[in-house]
Amino acid sequence: MAETHQVQVRRIYDDPVNSDGTRILVDRIWPRGISKDKADLDDWLKDLAPSSDLRKWYSHDPDKFEEFSRRYREELKDDDHAEALRALKDYAKKGKLTLLTASKRDDISDATVLKKVLDKK
Repeated sequence: MAETHQVQVRRIYDDPVNSDGTRILVDRIWPRGISKDKADLDDWLKDLAPSSDLRKWYSHDPDKFEEFSRRYREELKDDDHAEALRALKDYAKKGKLTLLTASKRDDISDATVLKKVLDKK
């Protein structure tokens, strides 16, 4: 039987809801103005985040998202990301997973790329 998992992307600034399941922050830097209590995290996989160089180049420019996504997927293959990606896949196997980001637009964030990787898209 094929593995099934539900993965969603949400902003960390949105209040947690019961349907979130396991809540994982995937940003490298802790989000401004959010306490650890308010975040209500199960884990913080900062080693999954894009490199500083890639993040600075991208700067959340919607026109660069496709290229950012390609480059980030390449980075995810390196040793620096491997252990954190394995941990994320393990969480996904256990049930509902919410990837959290501080990005203003979660639809063009690294969390969205990670969701597509987990969904094999």
